[in-house]
Amino acid sequence: MSGKPTRMSKIKQLMLLRQQGVSNRKIALELGLNKETVNTYVHKIKVHEFSINELLQLDDPILESKFVAGCAAYKDQRFEDFKSQLPYFEKELSRKHVTKKLIWEEYLSTYPNGYRYTQFCFHLGQMLVARKPTAILEHNAGEKLYVDFAGDTLPYVDRETGEVKQAQVFVATLPYSNYTFVMAVGSQKTEDFLHALCSGFSFFGGTPKIVVPDNLKAAVIKSDKYEPDINRVMEDCANHYGFVVCPARARKPRDKASVENSVKTIYQWIYAPLRHRTFFSIEEINAAFFEQIRKYNQTRMQLRDYSREEKFLAEEKQKLTALPEKLFEIKHYADLQVGANNCILLGRDKHYYSVPYQYIGKRVMVIYTRTLVQIYCEGQSIAVHHRAHGFGYTTQPNHLCSTHLHYKERSPYYYIQTAERRSDALCQMMKLIFAQTQIPETVYKRCDGLLNLQRQTDPLLFERACQIAINNNILTYKFVENVIIRRTYLINEIDFQETEKPLPKHENIRGGNYYH
Repeated sequence: MSGKPTRMSKIKQLMLLRQQGVSNRKIALELGLNKETVNTYVHKIKVHEFSINELLQLDDPILESKFVAGCAAYKDQRFEDFKSQLPYFEKELSRKHVTKKLIWEEYLSTYPNGYRYTQFCFHLGQMLVARKPTAILEHNAGEKLYVDFAGDTLPYVDRETGEVKQAQVFVATLPYSNYTFVMAVGSQKTEDFLHALCSGFSFFGGTPKIVVPDNLKAAVIKSDKYEPDINRVMEDCANHYGFVVCPARARKPRDKASVENSVKTIYQWIYAPLRHRTFFSIEEINAAFFEQIRKYNQTRMQLRDYSREEKFLAEEKQKLTALPEKLFEIKHYADLQVGANNCILLGRDKHYYSVPYQYIGKRVMVIYTRTLVQIYCEGQSIAVHHRAHGFGYTTQPNHLCSTHLHYKERSPYYYIQTAERRSDALCQMMKLIFAQTQIPETVYKRCDGLLNLQRQTDPLLFERACQIAINNNILTYKFVENVIIRRTYLINEIDFQETEKPLPKHENIRGGNYYH
């Protein structure tokens, strides 16, 4: 075939025959070579600095370099001109809106006899690839897990509204065995991202030493003032499961080539086979995903006599760290100040949680999960509550000062029991007060006033004042207070049993017979 290079093994045969004195014509017939080809090589052998014996000792690639001058294209002056401009081409192509065609047109304006567009693009591609060689990465079993979201989403129909929604597809790959996990979630927000990651750990049956996610900020689509920083949440998750986070560099897909290749592969193994199916929930998508990824992991790999699953079970699973007993819960953080009611307000839930009253006015660190609210001050845990949702108060009695505790413990039973220890009449009066009202809270202040008045008044006087209030069915604080202050009713009650004394005789008193 024209232009096809002659093998060096055949050239060595040519040299051996020439060394034996065989003619060029006979050599061409014996080896099936063109006579001109034989003549060319014989001439090169004659003028070569090495003897035939020395040439025969060389390896084929080295021998080829002695006879073949190399590609003429790379000795062309056009290539030298092109190579001198390569740094400029590379810099300009990194700028927005700059195309190869524009660069080529500028190149031709400087070098009119330069490469045409096709050759220009070929040499540019060759040189750029040569400037960025690809390293072969060696992976250890159980060491790394690469995670990423697929670029393409998967649609499903909301049963209630009929709206077509897009599910995000999470992909995780162990590069040593290429064992892969795929899961659909509602979004790329923090909760969904970590839910998928933790589900992947359960799928693998353990955790690796290192997790390599994409740039972490890419996992958050919409910011939320109550949403924790994705980096901090990732660190909390890593500490819980015992792995280290090593994010891939931005716009460096080769840092996680395994998962990038897995994403391309799942388009063929999952997206394509499911393209005609209509899903009505993310759960349905994940059920279909599980079947497809199982087939993918159990299929023998090209150029290997084993599958991904076989390699994972045989060499990698036992190298993973065991899963913790408790599932990971996302921690939210808040720096708050304790109010005068010795409570902090968790804005996300619009709910109040108590702390010991000694911390009123201080700033505290609040860490809350889906189930717990933990409050810290100066490095110490000062309160733990079960998380509640909606407006309200969650308090603990030992957090309240005596005034607040009294206020918190108020009830009809509390007031009646307290009055019974102090005064029989007061106890009877309070029973009547609560019996005449349907809303006890409306008379608590009246009861507080009566108790306070009892402490400040002579017991016998207070007892009689309460009895007068009961007899007249005027069960108010003000009435009892007026009786004690004015003592009007009290005087009548004290003196009503005494005999009426006659008026004293006096000369200025006219008497009953004055008008007769």
